[in-house]
Amino acid sequence: MFPLLLFSILNLTYGAITALISQYGYYAIFALMLLEAAAFPVPSEVVLPAVGFLAANGTIDPAISFAAVIFGGIIGMAVDYYIAYFLGKDVVYRHLAFFRIREEQLNAFDEWFAANGAFAVFITRLIPLVRALINFPAGFAQMPIRKFLIYSIAGTLIWDALLIGFGYYALSLSNFYYVMAAIIAFALVLYLVYYFAMKRIGGRKKR
Repeated sequence: MFPLLLFSILNLTYGAITALISQYGYYAIFALMLLEAAAFPVPSEVVLPAVGFLAANGTIDPAISFAAVIFGGIIGMAVDYYIAYFLGKDVVYRHLAFFRIREEQLNAFDEWFAANGAFAVFITRLIPLVRALINFPAGFAQMPIRKFLIYSIAGTLIWDALLIGFGYYALSLSNFYYVMAAIIAFALVLYLVYYFAMKRIGGRKKR
């Protein structure tokens, strides 16, 4: 069920994201990645392949696009970090609905961070759909901002490069069936990464 849902999301929103970036260019890329990194429901799993595809066909410059992706992400994750750092758990937990975050999810990531520290920050950047949740536990714990950004950027660079590369090569194929097969495989891989990561995090929380 979930793979089909994920595929539907990728398929239905890809055109809209591509059109938005085509119209507003690097400003749209920056804004979308800022919102995604700040835990708003903007799917980097769609935005980044769209960036890769548009870079491949010459609509946007690859280097400038990648810079917009990285800087948007840095600002977005820093916003959440400082919200958690200065306001603390009580205030943030009362407003989780604003970010569309479930309390159980954030609790799990809070315990995941408590047990793994900097490693949790790095590895969470590679988990689909919930990459931004680690911003809050790091802020709650008042992790040094420099350390938080170093580990966040390290994981983010890997994630961004992989997904942009997918869009650049796979979605640029001229054969429709190859493109559909690539999207299906992509959706399944994302689902498997998400499933096993959340199972591990949830299992640690239960223990």
